[in-house]
Amino acid sequence: MFEKILIANRGEIALRVIRAAKEMGVQTVAVHSTADSDAMHVRMADEAICIGPPSSNKSYLSIPAIISACEVTGAQAIHPGYGFLSENSKFVQIIEDHDLKFIGPTAQHIQIMGDKITAKETMRELGVPCVPGSPGEVDTLELANQIAEEIGYPIIIKATAGGGGRGMKVAASKSEMSDAFTTARSEANSNFGNPAVYLEKYLGTPRHIEIQVFGDGAGNAVYLGERDCSLQRRHQKVFEEAPGPTIDAGIRQNIGKVCAEAVASINYAGAGTIEFLYENGEFYFIEMNTRLQVEHPITEAIYGVDLVKEQIRVAAGLPMQLTQEKLKVNGHAIEVRINAEKLPNFSPCPGKITQFHAPGGLGVRLDSAIYDGYVIPPYYDSLIAKLIVHAEDRPAALSRLKRALGELIVDGVDTTIPLFNSLLGEEDIIKGNYNIHWLESWLGKS
Repeated sequence: MFEKILIANRGEIALRVIRAAKEMGVQTVAVHSTADSDAMHVRMADEAICIGPPSSNKSYLSIPAIISACEVTGAQAIHPGYGFLSENSKFVQIIEDHDLKFIGPTAQHIQIMGDKITAKETMRELGVPCVPGSPGEVDTLELANQIAEEIGYPIIIKATAGGGGRGMKVAASKSEMSDAFTTARSEANSNFGNPAVYLEKYLGTPRHIEIQVFGDGAGNAVYLGERDCSLQRRHQKVFEEAPGPTIDAGIRQNIGKVCAEAVASINYAGAGTIEFLYENGEFYFIEMNTRLQVEHPITEAIYGVDLVKEQIRVAAGLPMQLTQEKLKVNGHAIEVRINAEKLPNFSPCPGKITQFHAPGGLGVRLDSAIYDGYVIPPYYDSLIAKLIVHAEDRPAALSRLKRALGELIVDGVDTTIPLFNSLLGEEDIIKGNYNIHWLESWLGKS
């Protein structure tokens, strides 16, 4: 087992990793920008080291600064959390070149899954169902029109290196293709430095279902059910639940087995999430995230596991403790993402928290790094807390979430708490009757 690990991240996810490591008897090193000197993860780690100014490019995204921090503190391994450098294959390769250990998959697996075209081709070869689309990059409007006619409209054009809804446009007919194709390529180039795009069939009312997998890097892997992440705004998840309201045990076993066998066959190591669009009983692969997900706590809740501890164990070369026969669904869990944003426009709302009270009680978990008097900096993501509830079934979980939201107090800044209070009064949410377009449609009416 490692004696000391460095967490190359900030906020609640850095604190989450620190807590798991402490319970394992592993010392922790926090890195931080000058803007995060008073952050909770800095206070909770065994050691902390400043790696640069507020700008992410000069601190949390600075590979030399993070490697130097390891050398100065004697950390043997790096946990990337999510975001920042968590899916940067170059970062992983540099870590390995410095005789350090990356707590996650190999650089090769990150690279394969980081390019959506390569990922899709790989998954298709491994027997994972995919959305009908172009076999690779589409570099001319003429080719785009030809493929669109073969697949059938509507078509969605996606950046191969994309994420977060950028470089993604829909064409409902041939007349819309030219503008959509040109705009998608332009956005892809400006956001990712790569104009490459590909085409897929645009599904009308799908749900976003993701399968949690975990591998030991030696040809063994398990699946930990699914999460329904369909409630999204601008392709950003805001409300997740596990298990999915529309997925039964038979469906879960079938798609879970396909996913576990796929990652086992390539000797995948650590946590990963295979994301699908799900419509009319069919799964269509869209991407694989080669890291821990923001919404991992709801999977931990219903399976009674600690995914971060398992990540650390496997990275240290210890046997994977997870076995498929022992992984049984227990109850229902929901997570809502509390952002420091001003409604209804969801504009970032940094500032000082004047009062903070966390909800408690049976089945309530709050992953957050805020505290009374904490000043939310304007330089980073607006996520300030994740409220997770677990209960014996979905109705009980919804009731518990409503109660916990009523206890949660965050004063001094605007947050998205009122959004979730409103959603819990909607019949479609109560019945689980929603898809990836539901939230934006509802916001447009409200």
